[in-house]
Amino acid sequence: MINNKNIAYIDGQNLYGGTSETEPKWSIDYKKFRRYLSEKYNVNVAYYYLGFKDEEYQSLYDGLEEAGFELRFREHSASMISNKKGNVDTDIVFDIMYSFIKSKHRRKVVLVSGDGDYIKTVRFLMGENLLEKVLLPNRNYASSLYRQLPSDKYDYLDNSSVRRKIEYVRKGK
Repeated sequence: MINNKNIAYIDGQNLYGGTSETEPKWSIDYKKFRRYLSEKYNVNVAYYYLGFKDEEYQSLYDGLEEAGFELRFREHSASMISNKKGNVDTDIVFDIMYSFIKSKHRRKVVLVSGDGDYIKTVRFLMGENLLEKVLLPNRNYASSLYRQLPSDKYDYLDNSSVRRKIEYVRKGK
């Protein structure tokens, strides 16, 4: 049986920065976001990449896993751990290409990031008919390189119709 489910690769730092650290600020409800990926893009595996592991953020990690994300942390040498530089781009590109080379079933990719460093990988996936969608966290901070893609290949998470489905809303508001 062929697995026609898609795989999501999420640049966690880019997602967080594009929503919580830019204007207007808003927060993702990770359970809603995971459900959105599943229902809208047929994603059954969603890898969430983080730059480093810090015990201070264990509740975040637990929440992401509870929502259905598989966490991937960037490897650091002992001398770089104190620097805590995220930069998961190469890890994501490697994992996408590894899956492409090793998988017998060609599953489409949903990439969540506005970082233009992924554009060569995105173009490759399009050429192989393996790109489902690039989801850009914030239209004002997304790389202009993505606007060169066909409009059906990308969308913005801050579009009101999308944001309404995945935004965290405090109880009592």
